[in-house]
Amino acid sequence: MKKKKMNTKHLTLAIFIGLLFGIIYGFLMQKWFAGTLPAISLISKLYMNALCMMIYPLVFCSLIVGIQGIGSVSATGKIGGQTILYYITTTLVASLIGLFLPRALGLGEGVAIQMVEADVDATKFTSILDTVANLIPGNPVASFADGDMLQVLVFAIIVGVTCLSLKEKAEPFVKLAEAINEISVKIISVVMYFTPVGVFCSISSVIYANGRETVAAIAAVLVALYVTMILYVLIFYGAIVKILGKCSLKEFFTKVMPAALNAFGTCSSSATLPISKRCADDLEVPNEISSLALPLGATINMDAVSIVMSFMIVFFANACNIEVSFGTLVIVLLSNTLLSIGTPGVPGGAIASFAALSAIAGLPSGIMGVYISVNTLCDMGATCCNVLGDLACSVAMKETTKGVSEK
Repeated sequence: MKKKKMNTKHLTLAIFIGLLFGIIYGFLMQKWFAGTLPAISLISKLYMNALCMMIYPLVFCSLIVGIQGIGSVSATGKIGGQTILYYITTTLVASLIGLFLPRALGLGEGVAIQMVEADVDATKFTSILDTVANLIPGNPVASFADGDMLQVLVFAIIVGVTCLSLKEKAEPFVKLAEAINEISVKIISVVMYFTPVGVFCSISSVIYANGRETVAAIAAVLVALYVTMILYVLIFYGAIVKILGKCSLKEFFTKVMPAALNAFGTCSSSATLPISKRCADDLEVPNEISSLALPLGATINMDAVSIVMSFMIVFFANACNIEVSFGTLVIVLLSNTLLSIGTPGVPGGAIASFAALSAIAGLPSGIMGVYISVNTLCDMGATCCNVLGDLACSVAMKETTKGVSEK
């Protein structure tokens, strides 16, 4: 029996309406409806928890089932290798754009910045080495409990490849994974119907917390930043989808809108994973590809975060009249790419990384308070862009790995 799919267009429209009314209501809350904040925050929390509840069962079981679909250990390595290469390449391109475009436009020049002290621990570069050293989880249960996506992914790959080598002996476990995967997808299907309400409450809280003054004060740089990310999505991801993925741009953007809008409203690529998986299914991306590319993307694909951090580094440097040399820009570019791998796909995940980059660029510590005040506004568009990048990768991999995943 063919599964009945929800109407993507209707859902997208409902999410967009929820997003629009949430922005309006967030501004109104500051003056008249501040008393409703606890209820709005509660609904937002419930929605996020409902999504996050199924992230790790879905990722773990979907990846195991996907590896069985690939059919061989060597094919799994090829698909994983292509995915990682794709994400590293796009992150480098994004960092490059984020550094040199605002420098060419002179953004921040003549702008007076009111420094605000903030106690933030910068991400250390040794953490990249620590991340590699800790890829294999000493305690898989703790990895699930702590939400360590990289360790969960590695554990799932180890289990999936082992099941592949054991064949019939591992069949009972594989069938259990298939059942849990189906259960997870069903629960997510139900949660998706509440996405418009969840996005409404999430975005209302964001607007209320930041305020009109904050939005107006950085309107120019935000407009430039968002235009850059939109062009990056349309031109760069569009080319990937059209040329590599051989997919119509109209079809792609129509079918990925639920995930994009949810990412914009929640600022979390990890929480959007289940919805991204459904969008990938709508685009007929094989499970063996989407089950690997999407969770890996939510972990290491931070293209737009790279754009944001590079953008803001140059903006603050210009505003503070600090000359950042070409050599320093190159170091920031490479560091940005490395740090993005360790940036968690959750709201505010880039703050510690930005603290490290700003120190490298020689910016005063007082700018962190300013950056934190606008981080969420930047994060909304960045998360949306990252999720679109994950899905573009899945569509491209559908074509570039043809024959690899066939038994």
